[in-house]
Amino acid sequence: MSTTDSMSTRTITLRDTVPGRRRDVDKLPWGSPAVYFIALVIIALMLGPVLYIIIGGFRTNSEITVDPSGMPVSWNPQNYIDVLTSGLFWTEVLNSTMVALATTVGAVVLGLMASYVIARYSFVGRGALYALFAAGLMFPITVAITPLYIVVRNLGLMNTLPGVILPQIAFALPTTIIILVPFLKAIPDEIQEAAYIDGCGRLSFFWRMVLPLAVPGVITVGILAFIGSWNGYLLPLFILNDEAQFTLPLGVQAFSSQYSVDTAKVLAFTSLSMLPALVFFSLFERRIVGGLTGAVKG
Repeated sequence: MSTTDSMSTRTITLRDTVPGRRRDVDKLPWGSPAVYFIALVIIALMLGPVLYIIIGGFRTNSEITVDPSGMPVSWNPQNYIDVLTSGLFWTEVLNSTMVALATTVGAVVLGLMASYVIARYSFVGRGALYALFAAGLMFPITVAITPLYIVVRNLGLMNTLPGVILPQIAFALPTTIIILVPFLKAIPDEIQEAAYIDGCGRLSFFWRMVLPLAVPGVITVGILAFIGSWNGYLLPLFILNDEAQFTLPLGVQAFSSQYSVDTAKVLAFTSLSMLPALVFFSLFERRIVGGLTGAVKG
């Protein structure tokens, strides 16, 4: 055996006998089982109420009264059929969709323009303006609901969908700007300078370069604004009085009050109301995580 082979064999032996090295080898490739157990417990606690509501819609009121936590004796889809065939449910779905889409478009468009100015231009008070939007994250809608109600009433927007959409856009702007500013700051200045040399103006640079590069962040803030608007309850509760203008969260509350005796149908209505948001969030979960990761890196 040559000297080189003996030295390499000795090195491997020394590495294998180091305690720290042995611990690394002995570690499980998928991590500690305790972590997975805790994660499964948390997932069960989160999904348990959702599954209970969905399964409860397939039961009868007598079954729920006798055994509230049991499984259906015979799966009865009639409760879901009654809800789906009622015009009230689809009216509220349409109202929620219009409010959520309008809020998303408004928050993304206004937030993108404001973020572009804050991220790409130097002016006096830029840091204070960014801090002002960041402070909006600490200003919940519950604090502003009374003056907001007065403003909406003075504008003549009571019991209208725009009376809900405009405040929701305003409350979605802080999150939108906080996420988009790092994306736009991460665009190299060399790209902007090269675009100006090629005769690309500021607006043209915004449309041709900034928007394509900020697509992950735009998708993220759009999804967050949509889900936040879809699940909004307090603002529609104060602004909307006509049942024909109700959104789904407000419609669930009204339906549960009207059919308080029919627990199974209330569970069916509730599960159908929350399913769109759950499906939407599940489909775009990776987009949200990817967008937030890019914002942190930027």
